[in-house]
Amino acid sequence: MKIKNVAIIAHVDHGKTTLVDKLLKQSHAIKDYQVVQERALDSNDLERERGITILAKNTAINYKDYKINILDTPGHADFGGEVERIMSMVDGALLLVDAVDGVMPQTKFVLRKALEANVKPIVVINKVDREFSDPKRVINEVFDLFIDLNANDEQMEFPIIYASGLQGYATLNADLSEATDLTPIFETIIKYVPDPINYGEDYLLFQSALVDYSDYVGRIGIGLVSQGKLKPGEIVTCLRLDGSSVNFRIQKLFQYFGLSKSEVDLVETGDIAGISGLPDLNVGETVTTLGFTKRLDILVVDEPTVKISFLTNNSPLAGKEGKFVTASKIEDRLFKEAKKDVALRVERSGTKEEWVVCGRGELHLGILIENMRREGYEFQISRPQVITKVINSKVCEPFEEVQIDCSIDVMGDVMNMIGDRKGELVSMHQNAGYARINYIMSSRGLIGLQTLFLTITKGYGVLNHTFLDYRPWSNYSVGERVNGALVSMLSGLTTTYALHHLEDRGIMFLEPRVEVYEGMIVGMNNKDNDLVVNCVQEKQQTNMRSSSKDTTIVLRKNLEMSLEKCISFINEDELIEITPKSIRLRKLYLTSIERKRNNKNYREEQ
Repeated sequence: MKIKNVAIIAHVDHGKTTLVDKLLKQSHAIKDYQVVQERALDSNDLERERGITILAKNTAINYKDYKINILDTPGHADFGGEVERIMSMVDGALLLVDAVDGVMPQTKFVLRKALEANVKPIVVINKVDREFSDPKRVINEVFDLFIDLNANDEQMEFPIIYASGLQGYATLNADLSEATDLTPIFETIIKYVPDPINYGEDYLLFQSALVDYSDYVGRIGIGLVSQGKLKPGEIVTCLRLDGSSVNFRIQKLFQYFGLSKSEVDLVETGDIAGISGLPDLNVGETVTTLGFTKRLDILVVDEPTVKISFLTNNSPLAGKEGKFVTASKIEDRLFKEAKKDVALRVERSGTKEEWVVCGRGELHLGILIENMRREGYEFQISRPQVITKVINSKVCEPFEEVQIDCSIDVMGDVMNMIGDRKGELVSMHQNAGYARINYIMSSRGLIGLQTLFLTITKGYGVLNHTFLDYRPWSNYSVGERVNGALVSMLSGLTTTYALHHLEDRGIMFLEPRVEVYEGMIVGMNNKDNDLVVNCVQEKQQTNMRSSSKDTTIVLRKNLEMSLEKCISFINEDELIEITPKSIRLRKLYLTSIERKRNNKNYREEQ
């Protein structure tokens, strides 16, 4: 069969995975009798819980005498590395743009990567059935975006499709009355997406761009067969990223069709396949014919901008809830992740049991932390920090484009919040009770911003950001917590009696009968200083009794701290303790004496 390789790219929530669902069903890759969930390719638990795509995934469908390989990609800026590494596998890209929201920050990022890889863009104006959709305005925005990204004449001649991925129909003109199914998308792919390049050589060239895992065969490297053929049982050479090479036998050969993965006996030039046989096959490594030394270009992705320190857990409650708690286990897991995710960097911090993990943003690193927690790992993390660079003898920090959509009612509060974090207003538009505000601000100002933003907008606001460039470091404090912390002075179980007397001091994070230790953060102080409190105090027994003495105490609802809230809450002198069962906040130095000894201001006063 003839082959077409295409990626689906878009901003988050513009309907990529939903459209793939309908393409699979209408091509009969999913049978009528099969019962599948919505967003079938989002198979990861976290993807289904959060409603976002985290990992790029590949599938395939048959249409007429063509096999169309489809790669679904994440839309969030933090997972841009997934988009960058699959561009070498495709010859065309469906760029989805929401008919209401229009061009968004991540739309610009993914289109830039597609144009740099010189793949053929096909613009799909999705969700045309939504209320207030305006395809004409969105098409003008798309043309402006192509011009801003310096697209050449050939790239500017892109076809336009109007579609509703949710309803499962598409059309080549704005008249939707004749649209019945997604046939226009299939036909446009066949007509406009180029065939895979055939170099006419016999020797094998294959590069792993994605990594899958099977309990039976281990690691599976997924990539494009640039030339030659793949056969199971064949001995081939893997050209490593460090310049070395290793020979291995291809044990199994897989291809993905619909929602299933099946073994095959042959994969030819231009097709996408998965191979197993090398336990540590990494993303970007070239597999070639035995003895050959020509390698494909190493996959290049943008540098990470945020880092977090991972440490072994040394709290008084260490080892009680986790399955993997030692430094060797944590280190193996982190370096294993770095081999799968090319946008992630892991470095050992000297001889200490500490690792610096660098990623694209809080969400990127937060997903790693949550996955490790669910796998049974126990560790501690520090507050996120931006990664600086020295450019022209000046220390520079990353800056980002920020786009905010919120109700006009809360626009003033949002602008005050961004102003406090030194955001620079670029533009503002109002329409039908909503405002769209664009800023440029440092990545430091974005740390911990999402939780506060959702609180101000009551969950209805949308905040998007994408990396812009590096600019000289600004010598002002951004994003630090204003309020102090309530810190436990003793170890034990929290009591209703103690928490009731602390309610006037601030907001509590814990319920009664929760185990705490000295130096653990149990709440947020109303004032800007840290306060050491006794949250385990029991009520003293007396011989005197009265009818109203022991009335039931009703506590205020405690503030539940999720991982994202904890990351946005902590300061430089605090850590988050992560276990499979609990997330705790603590001071870096647990005792009051240690904190005074290591406090810079305290030492200067002495």
